[in-house]
Amino acid sequence: MIRVLFVCMGNICRSPMAEAVFAYKVKAAGLSNKIEIDSAGTGDWHVGDSAHPGTLKILKHNSIPYNGRARHFITKDLTEFDYVLAMDSDNLTHIGRMLNEVENARVSQFFREGKRPEVRLFLAYANKAGLVDATEVPDPYYTGEFDLVYSLVEKGSTALLDHIRTAHNL
Repeated sequence: MIRVLFVCMGNICRSPMAEAVFAYKVKAAGLSNKIEIDSAGTGDWHVGDSAHPGTLKILKHNSIPYNGRARHFITKDLTEFDYVLAMDSDNLTHIGRMLNEVENARVSQFFREGKRPEVRLFLAYANKAGLVDATEVPDPYYTGEFDLVYSLVEKGSTALLDHIRTAHNL
């Protein structure tokens, strides 16, 4: 099973949207039995909350189901997932610090199948494929730009799925 984790700040806007859109694409590709998807936040203040109403509205508008709850990103996620994808560089830095702590503690034997996860910006795959110019998914919590975020997440999910299919011969 290939495990993918999307990470943003509070796990109520961007990462749950990416989780839902990517899961929808994985299901449409008939790969739900090969790819597992989750999301988390580097901050813990929304733990247990539903996704932001703006995220839920745009997902519903696009007929994409989602009923997850926010959870906190923890060190164990680095040992459980094959892909840990940050929505922006601030969250990537946070993840990187935690990854360094795991590696410095010499617990790399706990990495899934003995290898460290692929940790990068979510849009890196879409950049490489020429689908987007942006490198980060902006936080719509204060701006309300959920349409822009959806557009980026949709393209990013397409590119990520293509990458995974190629890398894992799916």
